[in-house]
Amino acid sequence: MPFRVRSLIAEFWLAHRIFRQRKIMSARLYSGMCVAAVVSLLAAREALAHPHSFISLKTDIISEAGQITALKMRWKMDEITSADLLYDAGDAAPGSPVWKKLAAEVMANVIGQHYFTEFWHNGQKVKFAATPLAYGLAREGHQAVLPFTLPLAHPQKVSGARYTFATFDPTYYVSMSYDAPGDVTLNDELRERCKVAVKTPQPDAAVQDFALSLDKSDAPPEDMDLGKQFAQEVTLQCQ
Repeated sequence: MPFRVRSLIAEFWLAHRIFRQRKIMSARLYSGMCVAAVVSLLAAREALAHPHSFISLKTDIISEAGQITALKMRWKMDEITSADLLYDAGDAAPGSPVWKKLAAEVMANVIGQHYFTEFWHNGQKVKFAATPLAYGLAREGHQAVLPFTLPLAHPQKVSGARYTFATFDPTYYVSMSYDAPGDVTLNDELRERCKVAVKTPQPDAAVQDFALSLDKSDAPPEDMDLGKQFAQEVTLQCQ
């Protein structure tokens, strides 16, 4: 099952944080923040449309000796998606057993979904290795960040090759996207001979309306590939 974050629990945690601060707040400020928390909770319950969580992507394409070897990824989750993870981490120090355990749990879900990523060459899917080379989980302000290095099962030649890849949740419960074309980068070797482009799709009105009709508990038909229709496609063209 795709990685899901308990957003309603996350909302309650945000309200809980507000209540924990009541002893150091003025009565007026405290009251105002509590009202904001309740409004946020009600809004969360009213939010019916997919997607319900958002992840910002960054990818560095890695090569060695004329072959593509890995994708170095960085996933930054939105504040609501991050909230329960950060709550579980508490005040634990970066790199502590608490963070390592959380990272392992999240990474297991990602691996179980083939890293939510498809990589193509000449109409054929390129397989990934069964486990990442490295991964972790960290706090960045009020957001959780998951960096990991995703190796290809077999290195792919660079010379004259064209590759495409996309990262997406098939159900579109989670929106996964690059905020800017520059969020896909190349290492020094690839920059000398390759160009990269990010294409953002424009699904037709019927597809967008269908996504808007889905509640949190709903899932689109598997053969619809709803998430793929909203997925950005990265193209790597090499000389």
